[in-house]
Amino acid sequence: MTELPFGGAITRFFENDAPEDIRVAIRRADDGDIITPGYPYRARMKRKPYERALRALQIELVKLQSHVKAHGARVAILFEGRDAAGKGGTIKRFRENLNPRGARVVALAKPSEEERSQWYFQRYVDQLPSGGEIVFFDRSWYNRGVVEKVFGFCTDAQRERFFRQVPGFEEALVEDGIHLFKFWLNVGRAEQLRRFLAREGDPLKQWKLSEIDVQGLARWDDYSRAIAETFARSHTGSAPWTVIRADDKRRARLAAIRHLLRAMKYNHKDKEAIGPADPAICGGPEIWE
Repeated sequence: MTELPFGGAITRFFENDAPEDIRVAIRRADDGDIITPGYPYRARMKRKPYERALRALQIELVKLQSHVKAHGARVAILFEGRDAAGKGGTIKRFRENLNPRGARVVALAKPSEEERSQWYFQRYVDQLPSGGEIVFFDRSWYNRGVVEKVFGFCTDAQRERFFRQVPGFEEALVEDGIHLFKFWLNVGRAEQLRRFLAREGDPLKQWKLSEIDVQGLARWDDYSRAIAETFARSHTGSAPWTVIRADDKRRARLAAIRHLLRAMKYNHKDKEAIGPADPAICGGPEIWE
């Protein structure tokens, strides 16, 4: 039997430390069940309608990329969210049929000693899109707003400086012509733990787990406070947050792609293929829980 990562710490948390209602929800659920209270759908979207909708949206994404390249547009898309919210999987579906030369992913490691001595935003500025490029940030400068706060990786003064600077920084990007999108993918506590347990038991997905994931299991409320403050201080008219309720990965992926396509202007846009937004799944911070 393959040894579980971190000595089976996720299973131990589930068995010994998780709230009782979380354990009960996970034990009772079938694979396709939605287990987050208040989620507007009781079951995951069926595969065939999902795949049909995804194909139509990906055709529109190809059109969008062609337009971006032809007009030298710059598009930056930030993906944030709790661990296991589906950021990587959503980015994968965005990029699946795009030319990788003009659609790259930025997933920065922890800063080096040199980077820690620089202006906080500097290493992200280096990754911003050039003309004709779409850049997907798998986590972003908002690490300082949430993860660094929860784990004490920054001082209160550093975080306060970040919140003072981030609205102006993002406004400058938008004013300079960058199309900036900020997605927050959100999952309920039981769903997050269910996904962690699945990763822990799957040798092909164990690499996705980190020490931060394990330690963060007991810090749900700390994350919630940090997230709420981040929304309150960085949801602006020029750079608003778009919250995606991601308990159903399929609906979340479609919602995120639709939001981008509905917001962008490009040639031969097929509004019928894009379809309507689902305000129960995709909205502003008011739908975050």
